[in-house]
Amino acid sequence: MKNIASSYIALGSNAPDKLHFLQLALNQIHLEVGTIAACSSLYATQAQGFLGDDFLNLVIQVQARLSPEEILDALLGIEKKLGRVREGDFFSNRTIDLDILFFEDEVIHSKHLNVPHLQLHKRNFVLYPLNEIAPDFVHPELKKSVKQMYAELESLPIKKIDTVLDQPQLPANKRNYLAIEGNIGAGKTSLATMIAQDYGAKLIPERFKDNPFLPKFYKDQARYAFPLEMSFLADRYQQLLDDIGQYDLFSDFMVADYDVYKSLIFAKVTLQEEEYALYKKLFNIMYKDLAKPDLYVYLYQNTERLMQNIKKRGRTYEQNIPQDYLEKINQGYLGFIKNPHHLNVKIIDISKYDFVQNRADYLALLEQIASA
Repeated sequence: MKNIASSYIALGSNAPDKLHFLQLALNQIHLEVGTIAACSSLYATQAQGFLGDDFLNLVIQVQARLSPEEILDALLGIEKKLGRVREGDFFSNRTIDLDILFFEDEVIHSKHLNVPHLQLHKRNFVLYPLNEIAPDFVHPELKKSVKQMYAELESLPIKKIDTVLDQPQLPANKRNYLAIEGNIGAGKTSLATMIAQDYGAKLIPERFKDNPFLPKFYKDQARYAFPLEMSFLADRYQQLLDDIGQYDLFSDFMVADYDVYKSLIFAKVTLQEEEYALYKKLFNIMYKDLAKPDLYVYLYQNTERLMQNIKKRGRTYEQNIPQDYLEKINQGYLGFIKNPHHLNVKIIDISKYDFVQNRADYLALLEQIASA
């Protein structure tokens, strides 16, 4: 999964219904590209190089997990959806015009993409709105700040417009402690990480990679099940006690990619009856000390997709996990969820979602979580 990167994108339209097209473009960028972190005012300028209606322009800052090339492809697709025909329309009216100005501090000059935009330092309809939201950003080639380039502009007619467009937002978060759960390969860590990044939350990731018993368990379950489950329980208990203890459950936002109750679910599947009875006694003693999530999200994924995801992520010790083991774990989770308990649970079937690669799928999941 890619990290979030910041880009600045210029939007313009001189179609008869300019505001309508600019709003549609903002909505599609939010849906397909990334989160709109900042949005400038609207500016009106005369068409340059041809006779046409005045343009309305603005600049936005977008936080996205896409590469510059992927952003360009998405913007071209949005232009096409909104009726833009780029071939031969350089000096013509346009329903929408979308250009990448900056992508972090990268310099890219290829056949299809130039970043920073080659003409941005000469264009008042770019620098006026850009100076509003990023005056101190430094052009990586010219080594000048936006504020400096703005001050050096020739005086050309431009007018700030009072009309304000709606800035699309992520669904509002009303939780303090969110736990994302699911079977092996369901994508819980990816989703928890994305939510933590986008909402500025504390991420509590499960530390399974450091467990020395895990590779041994997948080779010989009968021998290593009990020490594995005991080590997981001790580590999860200590991690949650330490991490949550450092935060205010009433004001901070925390996202964990597991809930400690998974220890009991996995132990039920892997341990012998007498071992499980002992394990459960220890679990119940520890469980009383831990803060409970105010929303428990279970990502349901069909077994075939789980197997595909496990193969794709390529962890050597997971490659021989039998399908019936995953099915038992899934039944264990569903059994826990169906039984009476104090947790607020939301089950989401993600079998048809690809929330890592498809932002629209990700936003749909966020809406379901927010409405729970």
